[in-house]
Amino acid sequence: MLHLRILAPSDLTDEALRILDAEPAVSGLAVMRGASLRPEGDVVYADIAREAANDVIDELRATGLHHRGSIEIEPVNAWLSRSGFDAELRTPGSSADSVVWAEVAQRSYEETELNWTYLSFMSLATLLAAIAIITDSQILVIGAMVLGPEFGAIAALGVALVRRRWVLLALAVRTLVVGFVVAIAVTAILAVVGRGLGWVTIDDVTGPRPDTAFIYSPDKWSFIVAVIAAAAGVLSLTSAKSAGLAGVFISVTTVPAAGNVGLALAFGAGHEIWGSSLQLLLNLSGMAMAGWATLTIQQALWTRVSVRRARALDRVRRML
Repeated sequence: MLHLRILAPSDLTDEALRILDAEPAVSGLAVMRGASLRPEGDVVYADIAREAANDVIDELRATGLHHRGSIEIEPVNAWLSRSGFDAELRTPGSSADSVVWAEVAQRSYEETELNWTYLSFMSLATLLAAIAIITDSQILVIGAMVLGPEFGAIAALGVALVRRRWVLLALAVRTLVVGFVVAIAVTAILAVVGRGLGWVTIDDVTGPRPDTAFIYSPDKWSFIVAVIAAAAGVLSLTSAKSAGLAGVFISVTTVPAAGNVGLALAFGAGHEIWGSSLQLLLNLSGMAMAGWATLTIQQALWTRVSVRRARALDRVRRML
C-alpha cells in the first residue's frame, strides 16, 4: 500500500476527492478542510494499492494540482486493514512488480545531484580501489565497489531515456563524467605523492597481480556481467524489493577501473591506462543499455496492466 498526502487549493479539492473516491484501489480517504496554509486550502489523505498509483497520480497531475499544491507519496511498510486488503485484490497486478514512475523519477533526480557528498564518496571509493590494486586485495576491491555511488546516476540515464526527461539525462551524464574525472585526478595526484615518498613503485602497478588483474583485462564477460548486474539493479530500484542492490555494487568494476587509471597515470603506464579505460567504458555502456532496456520493458508491461485495469473497472465481477 501507498499513502498519499495532498495539499490542495480549495478550488481543486473537490476534483481530487472525486478522482480518489471513484478509484476502487483507494481503501481510505479523508479530508481536512482549511487545514493547509501554503497553499491556502485543504489536506487530503488517501491509502491506495501500489498497483494503481500511476493511473491515479496521472489523473491528479492532469488537474494541475502539482503546480499549485503538492502530492506526497509514502510507502506503508505495515498495515492492518480489511478494506486495504480488498483494494489490493481488486487491483490487477502485483505490488512488488509495479513501478511508481513519480517515485522513480524523484529518486533519479536525487541520485544525480552533483554535490560534495557525491564527489567525496567517488574519490574515497577510487582511492580505496587504488590501494586494493597496490596490495592486490580482492576484499578491498569489493569494499570500493560497495562504496562507489555511481550506480544511481547510471540508472538515471535509463530513466531519462524511457521517460524522455532530457534535463535528467544531461544531469546524469554531467554527474558521471565530473565524478569519475575528479576521482581519477585525486587518485593520480595522491599516487604521485606516494611515488615520491617511495610508498608506491612501478612494480605495484604493472607487476603480476593475480587477484586484481581482471580490473584492466576487459573481455566479453565484463560487458555481460555489467548488463546482468544493471538489469538486476534497476529492478531493485523500481520495485518494492531492494535487497539485490548489494549484489549489483560488488559485480561491476567501474570504480576499481577508475582507481587503476589514476595509478597508471601517475606512472605513465599506457597499457594499464588503456585496459582500465576500456573496462570502465564497457561497464558504463553495458549498465546504461541494460537499465534503459529493463525500464522500457517494465513500462511496456505496466501499460498493459493499466489497460487491463481500465477494462476491469467496467466489469466489476472480474476484479473480485
